[in-house]
Amino acid sequence: MFWESVAIALEGLRANKLRSILTMLGIIIGVAAVITMVSLGLGVQERVRSSIASLGSNLLIVLPGGTTSSGARMAYGTGARLTYDDAKGIEKNIENVAAVAPAVSRSYQVVYGNQNWTTSVEGTTPSYMQVRDFSMKEGASFTARDLDSRGRVAVVGKTVAENLFPGADPVGQTIRINKAPFKIIGVLESKGQSAGGQDQDDVIFIPLTTAQQRMMGITYVQRISIQATAEETVNQVQDDVTEFLRIRHRIRAGEENDFSVRNLAAVMEAATESVATITVLLGFIAAISLLVGGIGIMNIMLVSVTERTREIGIRKALRATCRDILLQFLIEAVVIGIAGGLTGIGLGVAVSYILSYFSGWATIISLLAVLVSFAFSVAIGLFFGLYPARKAALLDPIDALRYE
Repeated sequence: MFWESVAIALEGLRANKLRSILTMLGIIIGVAAVITMVSLGLGVQERVRSSIASLGSNLLIVLPGGTTSSGARMAYGTGARLTYDDAKGIEKNIENVAAVAPAVSRSYQVVYGNQNWTTSVEGTTPSYMQVRDFSMKEGASFTARDLDSRGRVAVVGKTVAENLFPGADPVGQTIRINKAPFKIIGVLESKGQSAGGQDQDDVIFIPLTTAQQRMMGITYVQRISIQATAEETVNQVQDDVTEFLRIRHRIRAGEENDFSVRNLAAVMEAATESVATITVLLGFIAAISLLVGGIGIMNIMLVSVTERTREIGIRKALRATCRDILLQFLIEAVVIGIAGGLTGIGLGVAVSYILSYFSGWATIISLLAVLVSFAFSVAIGLFFGLYPARKAALLDPIDALRYE
């Protein structure tokens, strides 16, 4: 009887193709919307995670400022200064530190021949490449010897190389940064955009001492990047660095720090948690259309029961039980849910890939979202088909045979 009921249900759907398609449309749109919204949310979540991770692994950033002036807390990056000696002290005295890289930066116009480009010039130490996870495409980075001699050497990012040397090899060429000559000794691999949308390849690195003494005329550093040895030690290193700098800067108990230590692992966790919450919210909003589709199933099944009242009466007269009638209409409703769910899955996956291809948005198809939305579509068909099926099963056979 089960497979006979399935065959009858499919025959009923085939007999009213347009009505069946319109009934399934709510389920199709609902499932497709859930899959598309969740895949977009997961894509954004992965992009945020990878963008923050591209800044460097197990990374802490120390920024100056945050002192109290006339009762007002000043912005980070202002007020008190960090020094190269602070960075050396952290590297020497703090455990579980893999590398430390102080840095300064300023925007300059860079000239090569008849080409010019305005970019960020960062003065730092050789360990910066390790701390911030940069790798060399060609050439080499500057060394401690260049740092000691205040060498006029530079390592350029991909964007700078493409704009100053279109179609040419930059390594070995001499550029002018703010009219001062620098020899390019290396080109970096591309890193793309950061989480804030900044082009990480639009940069030139030079030795810290060269930037401080020959370019900017300063003795302080603007930030110190610290790489911990492992993810498990990041929080401990953050606490140790904070305590060490308080002692070095002679900050008394109860006084505010004149610096801040930012933990990018915590930033990543907060960002991904926020995006995950938005993804779930989008999924729930999209799932509302599934409920609308369920109401459509109930409506069309009630119409079907009314249209087939005489058929129900004849089947009961031929000893069909209430269970047989119930099963017939219930299977019909579930078939609508299954067909709509499968079609919706195909549509949702297709829309996700189309959006990714044409808009450049990252999308990640979630198997869990696919399975849950499909199961929900079947459950919707079962739930909203139950009342019409029960109504059909309880019809009096004599009244059903008399129905016109």
